[in-house]
Formats: sequence, C-alpha cells, structure tokens
Amino acid sequence: MDLRLLNHAVGLLLIPLAFWVVLSGLDDCVIDVAAAIAWLRLLSTGSPNDRELAAAPARRMAIYVAAWQEHRVIQNMLDNNLARLRYPCTDFFVGAYPNDAPTLAGVREAMRRHPNVHLALCPHAGPTSKADCLNWIYQRMLLFEEENGVRFDMIVTHDAEDIIDPDALTWINYYAQWYDMIQIPVLALPTPLRELTHGVYCDEFSEYQHRDMMARSLMGGFIPSNGVGTGFSRRALEMLATVYSNRIFEPVCLTEDYENGFRVGNLGLAQKFIPVRLRHGRATATREYFPRTFRNAVRQRTRWTTGIALQSWEFHSFGETLAHAYWFWRDRKSLIGNIVGPLTNLVFLYGAATFAWAASMHREWQFGRDLAWSAPVAAAGLALQCLHTSIRMASSTRIYGFRFAAAVPLRIVWGNWINCWASCRAIAGYARAKWRHEPLRWVKTEHAYPSRAALLSDRRKLGEILAGGGWISHAQLERALASLPSGKRLGEHLIAAGFLTEDDLYIALARQNRLQTGVPAPSEISLPVTRSLPAAVARRWRVLPFRVAAGELYLAGPELPDEEMQRELRQFSSLEIRFHLVTPADYDQLAARYLPPPPRTALKNIDRPRRHQRQRSQ
Repeated sequence: MDLRLLNHAVGLLLIPLAFWVVLSGLDDCVIDVAAAIAWLRLLSTGSPNDRELAAAPARRMAIYVAAWQEHRVIQNMLDNNLARLRYPCTDFFVGAYPNDAPTLAGVREAMRRHPNVHLALCPHAGPTSKADCLNWIYQRMLLFEEENGVRFDMIVTHDAEDIIDPDALTWINYYAQWYDMIQIPVLALPTPLRELTHGVYCDEFSEYQHRDMMARSLMGGFIPSNGVGTGFSRRALEMLATVYSNRIFEPVCLTEDYENGFRVGNLGLAQKFIPVRLRHGRATATREYFPRTFRNAVRQRTRWTTGIALQSWEFHSFGETLAHAYWFWRDRKSLIGNIVGPLTNLVFLYGAATFAWAASMHREWQFGRDLAWSAPVAAAGLALQCLHTSIRMASSTRIYGFRFAAAVPLRIVWGNWINCWASCRAIAGYARAKWRHEPLRWVKTEHAYPSRAALLSDRRKLGEILAGGGWISHAQLERALASLPSGKRLGEHLIAAGFLTEDDLYIALARQNRLQTGVPAPSEISLPVTRSLPAAVARRWRVLPFRVAAGELYLAGPELPDEEMQRELRQFSSLEIRFHLVTPADYDQLAARYLPPPPRTALKNIDRPRRHQRQRSQ
C-alpha cells in the first residue's frame, strides 16, 4: 500500500478518536475535581475513631452468600471470615441448589462447626442467577426469624471468594444509624507483576474506589452496589420487596448489584460509600482474587458490560433515565470507550513507528506533516491521558506500592484489549439474544480462594490474643516479653514461667492461625482414613488423618502446617487438606492408638523435620 494512502486512512481514523478521547477526558476531569473536593472534606472532618465505632448500638446482621459449584472455596471462606470478624450478632446464610451436592456437603460441614451458618436451599435446580439465589436466601432468613424469634436489622451481600475485613461490619453498623445502603470498598488482592490480567483489576478497582465512588458521593449520584461488602437496612429490603413484588434482587438482570444500587437511590433512601482508609497496616476493604487469565477476565467483563451498558436500559423508564442521565452516561460510555481504547493504542504505535523510521532515514515525518492541523486536539488528548494515568498510578501506589504502580501504563494497554474484546462479545451476544427473542444467559465467575499464607498476612499477634482472651494479664505479657531469651518462643516461655498451660497455648495458636483445635471425638475418627497416609510420612510430619468430609481430608497434629509440609502431603492425597491442631501429648496418644508402630530399624534413623514455629513473637 502507498504510504501516503495509509497515512491518509490513519489520519481519518484519528479525527473521531482524538475528539472522543478529549470529550471523555474532560468528562473524567469533572470526576477528578469532585473526588479531590471529597477527599479534602474528609481530611478536614476526619473519620470516626474506635470509641465512636464501638459506641454505635449493635444491629443483628445476616450475611448472604450465593453459591453454585463453590465446594472448593465455601468452607475456607466461612471458616476464615468467622475467625476474622470482630463484630458480634452475625449469621451467614448460604444459598445453594439441590443439584449441587458437593457445595451442599461443604455448607453442611461448615454448619456442623459453626452454629451461626445456615443453609438456604433453593427450591429448584441450578444454576439460575445470583439474584434469584439471593431472593431465596431472603425467604429462608424470614423463616429462620419466625422459627427462632429473632430479627435481622442489616443484610450484607458477599461472594464465596471474599475476605471480609475484620472491621467491615463495625463500619457498616456505625453508618447504619443514618444510611439504608452502605458500601465497603472492594480491592483486589496483590499478585506478582507478571500477572498482567489480575493487575488490571488491581489498578481499576483502586482508582474506582478512590476517585469515582468519592465523586458520586459528593455530587449526589446513586451509589452502585459492588455486589460484595454491601449492607442494606431491613427497611430498604422491605421497600424493595413491596415495590418490586418480592423481586428484591432482579433475577433476570446480569448485574443485579448495579441495579439494586440504582433502585435504592431511586426510592430516596440514603446511601453511603465508606472511603478507603488505611488502618492497622491495611486498607479497610473487602479483598478477593479476580480472574487471572485473559479468557476469564473477558468472560466476567462481558457480563458486566451487557448488564450495565445494555440490559439496564430495559429496567428504567424514560423519566428515571433522564433524572440520572449524567450517571448513566458515565456508566455506559465504556461501551464506546472500550472499543476506542485499542484503536488509539494502534494509532499511537503507528505514529511512533513512522516517526522513528523517518528519523532513522533522515527524512521528513510525513504523517506528522499531514496531520499538523489536528496536533492541538491530539496533544490535548495525550495530556488528558497522561493526567488520568498518573491518577491511576497514585491510587494503585496507595494500596500496592510504587513498584507495582510503575507498571500501570503497560497494564492500561493490556486492559484496553480485555475491555474491547468483552464489549464486542457483549454487543454481539445482546443483539443475538434480542434477534432470537431469547433470555440473556447469566455466566458464573470462577472463584478461587487465597492461599493460607495470604489469609495469615494480617493475623493477630499471639501475645495480643492471649492477653485479650484473658489467658494471661497484660502485666504478665510485658514481663514475659522483657525476659524472653533469644531464640526461645513466647508460648514456651510463658509455659515455663507458669503463666500459661499447654492446652491454653494451643487454643490461642488455633485462634491465631484459624484452625480447629481439640482432640477429635472417637466417633469422628475413621480407622480406614487413619491409614490413608503412609505411616512413615504421618510420623515424620506428626499428623494423623482421621476424617474425610465434603471432599476434604482432616489431619490432626501439633505443628502449624507450612508450605513444605502441605506440598509433601498433597503427593499422597488428591483431597483438600484441613488441619486440626492438638497438643503434642494428645498427638502422641492418638498416634500410639491409631498408627502402626514404626519398624525397629527405623526407630534410630527416623528423619524428623525441623520443629515448625508454633507461635510468633510480638
């Protein structure tokens, strides 16, 4: 192709692209200014302190979790969050389907351990939609209230992969004094720099929570629910049930969370977004892993784009749309922007390549000369892009650090292609469904739960647990810390000093590491299961397999499981492994009773691993 013709074609494409980038960029500047004002106001007024948070009357809360094929994560999610939450009066209602036996088994196993976990069984086979499952959870909660003579004041929605902030419900309870919908920030868990796809979620969510949500709060826009970490007052749900014929969560909507945020705001109920605060060394937010591959990210974002930018038109009257025109424009302009993004990347790359070629050949840059008239518009667009890239980098730096945020420009380009592909699929799928008069299909996001190391990254210190739980006094803790010999562990030192018993130490260790504790009852121990690991391996790692339930192998032992132990044990079982902490004396009794004695030749040469650290120093 003649280079002049190619320059002309690219120049024609650049004209609408440049004007769109400038228009969208100026619109974003409005949000930038509003967010800056909102943050300045927050800095001047301050935030409630711990005393004010604790003084708010405690409301009984129900946490809804809709589950379809979540057997791999649901028990970990419930165990971890029940151990983390510092708020009393909380019950979990998990919605599941009768044709999802593994998830049902996992929920029932969690119910056996936790009396405040309840199964909400949908009356029909799944999967349907998350909204449909949530509606049936609501009905199950009403029945629970009738049977037990209680009433829940707040309902909080979560997913099966969520790590709920320990103080999240305390914040929701505080603001529930004045608001009917409260949204806790949602942030992606950090992943390595090489995971570009998940890094896109890290950047986008950090920017959205720091900028867009703050601006909406200031400017009076309705607050879209994030689907997780959203607290609804009982009044709000009862009003939604009345107005929408018990369809509190719209079952045919692909993004019921966004729709509910609009509905609550449209009913005139007060909404509150809690800003991202860094407290106790962490951001107060719901954390989770988002899709980590290109394919899964496109799959999820196709549903988001279809629900927010296309399907939501079907649920709102002309008057509602007009009243919220600016915010609908904000939420739907991505349908165009997602397609424009990769095109601007290609045009920029073409311009850079032709400029480099012309410079290397000592020739005039023909493309730049032909488009000199549009240089001011292109320069304005580039300046706006640089501004908003820097804002995203600043938001990401606050949560993930500068090293991670330095790769934001690269992830923006990668994110453009993810969003473009998702938008094209959304348009095609929506058009096909309308042409064929078919319902839109709800697509489930595959969930993964964080590793044990990630869950324990913000665990409480052992001394704090012992003193806070009343096992030792603060004075005893201070004396033990002051006299702690180098290389000796705190728990051992407290036992030697006579301040603590071994049984109490292991209860505290189990609480610190979110493990079950106590000697399993004889009825729980299955003799065939005790032989599921080679005896030499079981003795080497000081573990006793004793039970299989809901696809998990239960191991009792006195050592905290580290990655080396788990890696070796997984070689002998395909089941998920769940550890149960017992004291060394209790383990020795269990091993003597259930494990075959080691061969005489092995008694002298048994290769014991190092003793794992059983407690952390202060």
